[in-house]
Amino acid sequence: MRILLSLIIGLALGAGIGLYLGWVQFPVEYVDSPASALAQEYKDAYVVNVAAAYRDERDPNAAVERLRILGVPNVPVYVQEVTERFISTSRPIEEVRHLVALAEGLGRLTQIMEEYRPIEPTETAP
Repeated sequence: MRILLSLIIGLALGAGIGLYLGWVQFPVEYVDSPASALAQEYKDAYVVNVAAAYRDERDPNAAVERLRILGVPNVPVYVQEVTERFISTSRPIEEVRHLVALAEGLGRLTQIMEEYRPIEPTETAP
C-alpha cells in the first residue's frame, strides 16, 4: 500500500511540474516563418494549388506573384522543375495537368510535358 501511494504521489508531482514548466515557465512561442522555410512537400502542394488557380484565372502574372513568396530566384524555371519531377515520380494526373498548364502559361513547356497538356473545352458556334 505504501509503494502504491508513493507511486501515485510521484506521478501527480511529475505531472504538475511538467504542466507548470510547459505552460507557464517555457510556453511555446510562435514565430511567423517565411514560406521559403516550408518542407519541399508543402512547397509542392502550394505550387499545385497556384497552378489550379491559374487554370481558372489564366493570369500568369498573378501566378508568378503568388509563387514569389517561396523565395525561388526564377519562378518559371522552378515551376518547370516541379512539373518534371511530378511527371517522373508519377504523381496524380490532375496535379500534373495543373502544373503543365501553368508551365505552358509561363513559357516553360518541355517535351516531357507535351503528352500531359490539359485538353481545354473549346467553345462551339451555335
